[in-house]
Amino acid sequence: MKHCLIVVCLLLCGCARPGAPNASTAPRKLTARAFNSGFPLAHDSYNGVTCASDGKIYYVLCTEKPDVGAQMYAYDPSAGRIAHLGDLTEACGEKGSGAICQGKSHVNFIEANGKLYFATHIGYYTPGSGGRDVMGVPPPGMKPYPGGHFLSYDMRTGKFENLAINPNRDGIISMTMDTRRGRLYGLTWPTGHLLRFDLAKKELRDVGPIPGQSPERPVYRAICRAPIVDPEDGSLYFTTVDGLIVRYSYDRGVLEPIPGEDMKKDYFGSYDPDQPGHMGYNWRQVVWYSPGRMIYGVHGNSGYLFRFDPRVPRIEVLDRITSLPSQRSGMYDQFSFGYLGFTLGPDGHTLYYLTGGPIYVNGKRLAGKATTAKGEAKGLENLHLVTYDVPASKYTDHGPVFYEDGQPPTYVNTIAVGKDGAVYAIARVFEGGRMRGDLIRIPPLLGNN
Repeated sequence: MKHCLIVVCLLLCGCARPGAPNASTAPRKLTARAFNSGFPLAHDSYNGVTCASDGKIYYVLCTEKPDVGAQMYAYDPSAGRIAHLGDLTEACGEKGSGAICQGKSHVNFIEANGKLYFATHIGYYTPGSGGRDVMGVPPPGMKPYPGGHFLSYDMRTGKFENLAINPNRDGIISMTMDTRRGRLYGLTWPTGHLLRFDLAKKELRDVGPIPGQSPERPVYRAICRAPIVDPEDGSLYFTTVDGLIVRYSYDRGVLEPIPGEDMKKDYFGSYDPDQPGHMGYNWRQVVWYSPGRMIYGVHGNSGYLFRFDPRVPRIEVLDRITSLPSQRSGMYDQFSFGYLGFTLGPDGHTLYYLTGGPIYVNGKRLAGKATTAKGEAKGLENLHLVTYDVPASKYTDHGPVFYEDGQPPTYVNTIAVGKDGAVYAIARVFEGGRMRGDLIRIPPLLGNN
């Protein structure tokens, strides 16, 4: 298989959309460097990487062990060094407690006033019926998972602060922050509650279950991974697996679906919200685009780029931003939830997206499993780096990404763009017959586009 991949990479290329201004059709292959952070137990990460104002790349490596916590690191591009910043279980004040550890952080860091804000999640699961994962039953001698935490990390002092713990013992699977008003929001798993934490008051409030979520609902209903705040009025927006766009107003404190618009689009596909293995009608990842005062996002399963104007409100589907090989195949990418590696670059107008690309051997596409009961890669595929210039509506597939040995990075659901334009992510790395999750770096693109 490895030799096939090396051959396949020579057949793939990256190019701009046909007919796009200044389109380049030169074949291109991107080579990623894999780092070794010194944590061999690291498993897959989702979100959990950022380029901060100090130029460093902060990231979390997760685990699936009940007694080993996730670890936080910082890579300094100017010095070429990685620093271990801390153990998240210890940062939460739970070291030595005997409880299931804080094994993951599945949220993006958000910077405010010299600190990085984020949240923790459980990493230890017990396989459930139908292949679904459920919260881990404690091994003999261990206590149950205590619940996810809101945390901060002071980039100047190197100190963590434990802000609050979820009283319902759920993990906090997604998070965002209203930096102007000092409020954190989190969505919990598996029960699907909305949490808010006010920094000034140091007050945590459980707002309650999100629409469509109740004790009678099965726990595998997908939870939105990308809540987002409109910085102008402080409104929080997120979606549900049923396709609702939900708004939590800052001033009124009301949680309700917005009227007149939703995520149920023919282009996004058709889903049964009560079945696992997909994100349904949830948007997968979103960013706030200040010049247009809009939310830009990607629907994960279909790979369609859209924008949402909360003041109309209206969703406009713009373009399919999966890789060119994926578009030509007419098939979805192999990762059943769709990819989270979508962000706005440092120029403020270029979207970066790490997505999949089919692999062909002897002219035939490698197919994966037809269905799955959980979020996973249904089959092997390549990794592509795509950019989209918002003002120019210009899509560019910059080609497949490979390590120096010809293997493609896999299970990539993270992204950060450095100040020099290099792209960072967490991916599976195979060395010495073993797999670990670790930081990778893709060099800056030619022409920064």
